[in-house]
Amino acid sequence: MKTIFADITTLEVDAIVNAANSRLLGGGGVDGAIHRAAGPNLLTECETLGGCRAGQSKITKGYQLPAKHIIHTVGPIWHGGHNTEEEKLESCYLTSLQLCLEHHIKSIAFPCISTGVYRFPKQRAAEIAVATCTNFQNTHTEAPEITFCCFEKEDFDIYQQLLKTNENPLN
Repeated sequence: MKTIFADITTLEVDAIVNAANSRLLGGGGVDGAIHRAAGPNLLTECETLGGCRAGQSKITKGYQLPAKHIIHTVGPIWHGGHNTEEEKLESCYLTSLQLCLEHHIKSIAFPCISTGVYRFPKQRAAEIAVATCTNFQNTHTEAPEITFCCFEKEDFDIYQQLLKTNENPLN
C-alpha cells in the first residue's frame, strides 16, 4: 500500500476509483476530471447503470484512460458523523475492493473519497481508508495492490503519516 501525489486520471493501474455522485453521470472534482479524461463513451455506459447508492460501487470500462476500469463509488455527505457516514465510507472501500476480486483486478488507485464538496473530515476519512484497505489485504490473499492518489498536498501528508506508522488507525 502506498500514497502518491498525482492526477488519478494519468495512472496506469488496472482500476481507478471515481468518487462519484449517485447518478453516476459526471460532476465536479474527481468525478468531472475522470469523465472528461475517459471520453463520452463513459457517460453512455454510466447511463445504463441506474445510479448508485452511498456506500456502494459499480464498475465500467476505462475508455480513454490509461486504467482499464473505473470503479464508481458514492461517498457519504458529512452531516457531523451522526448519520452512518463512517460506515458508508468504509463500505465505499470494501465494495470497490470486492469488485476488484470479482473482476481479477490486480492494482487499484483510490482518490480521497468524500473529503471535497461532501465535507468528510480529511484525517478521519484517511484513517478509515487505510484501516479498511489494510484489513482487506490482511484477509484476502488475492487483494489488489492499493495506491492512495492525492491531488492536494495536505491529503498526501495525511496518508504518508498514516502509512508510515503502519498501525491500524481505527484501534
